[in-house]
Amino acid sequence: MSELGKNSTTDSSAQRHGLKLNLGTFMPYLGLGTAKLKAEQMLQVFTAAIDAGYRHFDCASIYGNEKDVGVALKKITDSTVRREELFMTSKLWNSHHHPDDVRPALLRTLKELQLDYLDLYLIHWPMGYVKSQDYLREHQEGTVKHSEDHYSDTWQAMETLVEEGLVREIGLSNFNSRQISEILTVARIKPSVLQIESHPYLPQHELIDFCRRHDIVVTAYGPLGSREYRFRNSDVPSLLEDSRVVAIAERHKKTPAQVLIRFHIQRGVVVIPKSATPLRIRENSQVFDWLLTDEDMEVLGNFEPTWRIIWYHRDAKHPLYPFHQPF
Repeated sequence: MSELGKNSTTDSSAQRHGLKLNLGTFMPYLGLGTAKLKAEQMLQVFTAAIDAGYRHFDCASIYGNEKDVGVALKKITDSTVRREELFMTSKLWNSHHHPDDVRPALLRTLKELQLDYLDLYLIHWPMGYVKSQDYLREHQEGTVKHSEDHYSDTWQAMETLVEEGLVREIGLSNFNSRQISEILTVARIKPSVLQIESHPYLPQHELIDFCRRHDIVVTAYGPLGSREYRFRNSDVPSLLEDSRVVAIAERHKKTPAQVLIRFHIQRGVVVIPKSATPLRIRENSQVFDWLLTDEDMEVLGNFEPTWRIIWYHRDAKHPLYPFHQPF
């Protein structure tokens, strides 16, 4: 069991538990994913999350809802919390990997979110697409065109954003260990975070260990199984209904979702579950005042077989596609 996991049980407030990133920014262990949230849900969701202690919100330009997030954020920061209390993440989409396009993409995100800076900005995927102003439609229709932009050049443009004070920390998402190593060889500012799919069907032990050796914090997306995700591998069974997860939940008198979230926190991994339901948002935050046993952690970390849920098969022929190697 990680020391981080042990130390995260001193009280039940989600906002108190986290860790410092490479450049000194405090990142809460628990965040709320915003993918697929609709405009009419946004204020209720953010209000419920803030009331439950969330201060970390994970966004991305490709979600197509950053403007709606911004409206909700503005109302909340005008009345409930200060901007400085929040940890806001967004991600650079694949069609803006050319170094000249990185800053304009960030400025658009900042404008839509109604923010002056981001706490964390990630390169969403290693693959670059040809620049398009209609990238949301092309993404939905699957008509994207691959570009020759390389993430090493993109990274150098990301570093400039830190130096300008537009973002506090920068990182990667969906990169494999070889690609991260390439970034490390050219980086003036090291990646602070790697965001990856992770859950008991895909525990990612080797990649997480690699990141720890390089002082990169790992964030797990899809921790509950990504049941609504468009590019989901339909062969994967329901994680929330897996008998092993359910049995552990029943022993602890917790929900399966709480068990899956606690699994990550207890091994020192940041986790960003998504929900639009106020009750579930609150339940998902109640993971800091109890412990999974070592036996529970052993079971959850060693499911067989393993399954990757988010494959992005349409990009499998891209030379920078990350999932052709084990980690």
